Formats: sequence, C-alpha cells, structure tokens
Amino acid sequence: MIPDIKKTLLLSIPIVVGQLGQMLMSVVDNIMVGKVGTQALAAASLANSLFMLVMVVGFGLTVAVTPLTAIAYGAGRDEECGIVLRQGILLNLFFGIVLCGITIILSESIQFLNQPEEIVGSASVYLKVLGFSMLPLMLFQSYRQFAEGVSFLKPAMIITLLANLVNILANWIFIYGHLGVTPLGLTGAGIATISSRTFMAIALMVIIRKSSKMKRFDPTLNYRKIDLSMMKRLLSIGIPAGFQYFFEVSAFSASGIMIGWMGTIALAAHQIALNLASISFMVAMGISSAATIRVSTAVGRKDIHGIRLAGFSAAILCAGFMASAGMVFTLFRFVLPTLYVSEKEVIDISAGLLVIVAFFQVSDGIQSIGLGILRGITDMKIPTLITLAAYWLIGLPSGYVMAFNLDMGIYGVWYGLLISLTASGLFMMLRFNSKSRKAILNH
Repeated sequence: MIPDIKKTLLLSIPIVVGQLGQMLMSVVDNIMVGKVGTQALAAASLANSLFMLVMVVGFGLTVAVTPLTAIAYGAGRDEECGIVLRQGILLNLFFGIVLCGITIILSESIQFLNQPEEIVGSASVYLKVLGFSMLPLMLFQSYRQFAEGVSFLKPAMIITLLANLVNILANWIFIYGHLGVTPLGLTGAGIATISSRTFMAIALMVIIRKSSKMKRFDPTLNYRKIDLSMMKRLLSIGIPAGFQYFFEVSAFSASGIMIGWMGTIALAAHQIALNLASISFMVAMGISSAATIRVSTAVGRKDIHGIRLAGFSAAILCAGFMASAGMVFTLFRFVLPTLYVSEKEVIDISAGLLVIVAFFQVSDGIQSIGLGILRGITDMKIPTLITLAAYWLIGLPSGYVMAFNLDMGIYGVWYGLLISLTASGLFMMLRFNSKSRKAILNH
C-alpha cells in the first residue's frame, strides 16, 4: 500500500498545485473585493454561489476527457487519445456557449431570491461578466483533462500559477482603477477573471500542440469527422459527472441563499468560511484527479488489483491530509478570517463556522476521492444518485430544520452540510469496494 500511496502522491502534486493555483485566484478576488467593503464581499458571495452552479456542470462535462484518455493511454491506443481530445473540445465549446447563456439568465433572477437589496444590483452585473468566462474556461479544461489523461501535468500547473499574476494585475487595474481605467469595483474582478482564463486557455493549447511529447497523440485540431460514438462515450460520463457536481455545489448554493435570509453579515461570514474550506478541498480534488488517472490507466491495462490499490491508497492519502487541514482550521479560526475583513462580528461568526469545517474535512476528502475512483472505472449512474440523496434528501433538509426550526441559525445550515458530506463519502467508498470486488470475482 505504501508504494501506491507514494505513486498517487507524486502524480497528484502538480495537479494539486494547479488546483490551488485556481483556488488562489478566487481567494485573491475575495481579498481584493473585501477591501472595497462588506457589501461588495456579500455580493460576490451571492454571485459566486450561483455561478458555481453553472461552472461545475461545465467541469463535469469536461472531466469525461480524462478517464477516456487514460484508458486509451493505458491500453496503448495513442491515436484514440487525440480523438478524445478533439471530440471533447467540440462538445465542451458547445456547452460553454449554452452555459454562458444560462448564467446571463440566472443573473436576472437574483432580484427574486429575497436577498439584501443593497447587493442585488452589483451581484447581477458581476454574474453576467463571469458568464462570459465560460468559453475560455471550457477550452482550458478540455486541454487540461486531456493532458492529465496522458500524465502530462506540469504545463497546466505552471500556466495556472502564472495566471494568478495576470489576475492580480487585472484586479489591481479594474477593481481599484489604475493606468487610466475607471474603478469598477466588483465588476472589475469579473473582467480580471475573463482575462486570466483566456490567458490559461491559449497558453495550454499552444504548449500541448507544440510539445514533442504530445505528437504521438496528434493533439491538433485536424478533424477528420464528427465522431458520434466517441461523443456518446464522453456524454455518458460527462453528463452524470455534471449532475454530481451540480447536486453538491447547488446544496452549498442553496445554503448560501438560506444564509442570505439572515443578513449581510452572516452571508459575508459564510463566504469566508466557504472560501477557506475550498482551499483544502482543492487539494482533495487534485488527489482525486490523480486517483482517476491511476484507476483508469489500470482499467486500460486490465489490472483489477491495481484498480483497488490505486483507489484505496488515494483515500488513505487524502484522509490524512484533510485531517491535518482540520487541525489548522481549528487552531487558526480567529486569525484566518482577518485576511478578508476587519469587522469583529463577521470574524467571530466565521471562527465558529471554521470549527464545523474542521469536522467535515475527512468526509469532504473521502467523498471527493470516491467520485474520482468510481469515475475511473466509468461507474456513473449510482454515484450520481448518491450525491442527489446525500445533499438534497438528507443534508439540506436537515440544515434547514436545524437553522430555522431549532434556532441554530447559520451554524445549523453548516451542520447540514457536514451530514451531507459524511453520507456521500461513506456510500461512495462502499460502492467502490463492492464494484471492484465483483470485478475481481468475475476476472
């Protein structure tokens, strides 16, 4: 088991750094927007909650590229890897346009969500701007997922880190108004997001097409045909994966809307706790991606024992990291919120939420790994139902009851999230254990 944990760790490091790089952009956005004021931070929280609903569906659609590429790579079918990329780009750009339109429609619905009146207008404009970043994001994700499938990991990591510099510079220019630009506040953060994501997409596309290591897979855009059978395979993984992400993130978004009923201060505290929790979750996501790659490659090699070792070693690695992250959140719960705001009431509420965040770290990591390793064996339908049940039938109703019927307020909502993540993680790992055992028995 130790050698497998080491393999997963080494594979996950560049993915984790890239994930943290993307998360850092969000953290920087919130810190720089927070300097404008609590209202701007609350508006960002609301808009980001809604945008995440759309963005994670896009992520789900693109992740299908990784297991299909890795399976072909593990089986030695290099030409098929390039086919997966090309057909994936077509699908993902089409869905990028659709998701952009959905985001614009969502921006007009904010006024009906019973949110604080002072944040509705700026949140709506910010959400519209974010919508236009979907196209470069979907293009970047297509190339990134392909690169992960063939274990070509460092370029995406480096590009993401460089994109942070682009994002900081663009934020400085457009949020605060420098170099002759009118200060745009929260809207400026959206423009900076578009700028950094466009840079990422173009840079990764150029590197993959020019790399000598990639030539064997033919990562060019030389389309011979629209491969309907490959598109069907991509959709059979991508659509359920999109729903999986949607059910989870929509539960967090619904929680944000409920907390919005409690006022601007509660919403700002929620955004801080969620933003910090997302940092450790990005590490879990990186380990999960590495697990998907290892499991899928083992599937291509028809190595059943390798599938189980890759899956369970990733779960152990991720649980260890997330437990450590929980200790950090507990010990520094009054310090970390001061990176965002100076208001004592917001800091105190955020500190209380970080204790709950600490408790659900391991559950959050395990459910992420469970989804990744099940995706690696292309098991999609039952995990999708598990996410629906865990978040919408168990966790969210529990959070509502605790918050409003038992008068636990914002903490009740977050206890509901703790229940959701624990249920999801437990059932995902039970599912993987059952499926992989059956594969051994049938082998």
